[in-house]
Amino acid sequence: MKVLVACEESGVVREAFLKLGHDAYSCDIIESSWPSERHIQDDVLKHLEGWDLIIAFPPCTHLAVSGARHFKNKVKEQEDALNFVSALLNAKSPKIALENPVGVISSRIRKPDQIIQPWMFGEPFQKTTCLWLKSLPKLEATNIVSKGEFTVFKSGKKHPKWYADALKYPPRERQRIRSRTFQGIADAMAEQWGGLGDNDSI
Repeated sequence: MKVLVACEESGVVREAFLKLGHDAYSCDIIESSWPSERHIQDDVLKHLEGWDLIIAFPPCTHLAVSGARHFKNKVKEQEDALNFVSALLNAKSPKIALENPVGVISSRIRKPDQIIQPWMFGEPFQKTTCLWLKSLPKLEATNIVSKGEFTVFKSGKKHPKWYADALKYPPRERQRIRSRTFQGIADAMAEQWGGLGDNDSI
């Protein structure tokens, strides 16, 4: 299966598919933190044709509800981000999955087909993740574990410890940590979606 992992610099999902023998590539405007000749450093909109499966992780900076207090000051940026999401969802690929946290995609484009958590796939962490699917089945939980530790800030806000710990790093590195796909989810995508044949669309 020819697989494009769009907007992925970590290489985690790309490598999960490669491990199972798929012809997989990642693409992002920045270099991959997992160096590989199978990483395309370019605008992904130039590379959306010719794939059996596209899994996209568009930046959530202007889309996630966690930044809702800033929405009024970045109307154009949000419109651009939504147009980018639409381009990915409408790519000419028979199977598409798009991942993002809870945000305005749900109200401005359409509601997600599935909401998952890392703890459903053997990772003891909380990270609410929405999936928009085209001709793909919902991911089935592989190993339900605990939700992991949480940190309570002085403001009273409660965040998963892994997310709070990322604050110790510079902004660029913090963003990489928070956007990285958990291995258990990447493996589930590769095993469950990678095993679909041409006639297994839904």
